Amino acid sequence: MTDFAQNISPSHDGDVAVNAVAEASVDTWLQNALALHQADRLDEAETLYRQVLEIQPQHADALHLLGLIAHQFGQYETASELIMAAIERNPQAFYYFNLGNVMQAHNRPAAAAECFIQAIALQADYADAYNNLGNAQRALKQHEAAVESFCTALKLRPDHAQANNNLANALMELDELDAAIEAYRTAIALRPDFLEPRSNLLFALNYQGSVAPEHYLDEARRFAAQVMQQATPATTWKVDISSRAGRPLRVGVVSGDLKRHPVGYFIESVLAHIDPARVELVAYPTRAFEDALTQRIKARFSGWHCLAGMSDEAAANRIQEDQIDLLIDAAGHTIYNRLALFAWRPAPVQVSWPGYFASTGLDTMDYILGDAHVLPEDEASHFVEKPWRLPDSYLCFTAPDSAIEVGALPAQGNGYVTFGCFGKLSKVTDEVIGVWSRVLHAVPESKLLLKAFELSTEHARRKTEERFAVHGVGASRLLLEAGSPRDEYLAAYQRADIMLSPFPYPGGTTTAEGLWMGVPVLALKGERFVTHICESVLQAAGQGSWIAANHDEYVVKATRAASGAERDALVSLRAGLREQVLSSALCDAPRFARNLEEAFHGMWSQYVARSTALAS
Repeated sequence: MTDFAQNISPSHDGDVAVNAVAEASVDTWLQNALALHQADRLDEAETLYRQVLEIQPQHADALHLLGLIAHQFGQYETASELIMAAIERNPQAFYYFNLGNVMQAHNRPAAAAECFIQAIALQADYADAYNNLGNAQRALKQHEAAVESFCTALKLRPDHAQANNNLANALMELDELDAAIEAYRTAIALRPDFLEPRSNLLFALNYQGSVAPEHYLDEARRFAAQVMQQATPATTWKVDISSRAGRPLRVGVVSGDLKRHPVGYFIESVLAHIDPARVELVAYPTRAFEDALTQRIKARFSGWHCLAGMSDEAAANRIQEDQIDLLIDAAGHTIYNRLALFAWRPAPVQVSWPGYFASTGLDTMDYILGDAHVLPEDEASHFVEKPWRLPDSYLCFTAPDSAIEVGALPAQGNGYVTFGCFGKLSKVTDEVIGVWSRVLHAVPESKLLLKAFELSTEHARRKTEERFAVHGVGASRLLLEAGSPRDEYLAAYQRADIMLSPFPYPGGTTTAEGLWMGVPVLALKGERFVTHICESVLQAAGQGSWIAANHDEYVVKATRAASGAERDALVSLRAGLREQVLSSALCDAPRFARNLEEAFHGMWSQYVARSTALAS
């Protein structure tokens, strides 16, 4: 949230007398600048703020507001300096508040938290400051403190929809799924036009096995109905409706995850093999954050245009001007998405891939890209989008750039089997714990290694132990670890004999990484896209025999694989699994790139055929 201004009044330079005419001009310019600023006419607003500062160089409000302009332009250093200059001239709670927003946006959560604390010290009932303090605490992994901050914000302002949404996010991180879903629904009830909790709710529903696909789709359509009230879909574009056989198809990618993230891991190797004569890629990152993976893939795109700070309409206009033929949404209802942008239909053909695993709900999203495993024919009714199936797999895994070795089978040295699951703790539902407890009881002395970022809190560790205790599994059988940097996380696979994929939301990236580390992964066959992800990865890697049809078979397969009679087979599998995975369809980037190009050109050809038929 951003406060543009509160109680703005002329700020004079100490004892310097200000000419009355100049003072009147300052007041007029400042009010006009504010109007332009709030209308998103940033260049014009900046000009007027600078005119104010030419007359009154120490005008605190103008310094602060010019700092906000710099922030919206992504100029972090300039924004910080200007707002700090305003604070030095005239300390105000909302100056500290917006300085905190700048710090937060540029990945300095500790500094952001301190700014929000200063804002609260100056204004004790500052609900928005408590709300944003909670967000900074979440970034610092202080989840319980974040919940307290959000609750304080709600005590001050019970109708604070954003605080309810953020409280739900923190509850998700504390593995309190039901409470989180309730808070998302409260945020939606308070502000039906607020899209963020609607997206967050849709994402959270994927963790609940009790949510039927048709109920999810109803919720997704409600999201879409709200989005469409705020958008005017394009019906014409600045691209010619003709075959792209003789020139490349211009494909845009909208994503906040072109970095070290599952989206980045599953597209990096593919990008290196896309034929630029067939597909020209243009990136539209939704935030300015970049890392080493970002730097590696940037050169694969002919353009890189950050949409951060742009309205959906302005972003749609930018994409239209770039003459994009086909636009990919690589986020769905995950964080940093810009799904509302797709409601404006800035490209003739729009596709969901690879960052989501259910319907977006948007009629303006033409296709969802998958494969025969995640998009079986009898599940097409789960989507408003038209399913398009790639051969082999809809994902292509980029092997980690790491020297970490597979390692020997841990059971040989331990004398007992270690099952493992690495990933979000919210995937470990009560149903999953019930099945895994059966496995642990069936395999004497075995242990379960759970590694998740949520397990950094005492609350999550204690709750996890209590949930297993209900099924007679003691804490001594559980190895609970917090998340860690990727190399350390990959090395943790050296301590697991068999990975257990959860359900209904299974592992995708973690499955591929486990296989690459030589650890077999046991999955449960699903009944909708998200529940099929692990199946797809295993089938592409040639590990389809590790898919169980039901709970009983899951327990049987886990028990049999862990038995002493199968120990030699497990040793042999571990020794050769990485090489098998690397040579499989799961990692065949050149083949995948050709399949992807064919899919994009096939979608374009269908669009041309429809358009030609309508015109005739």
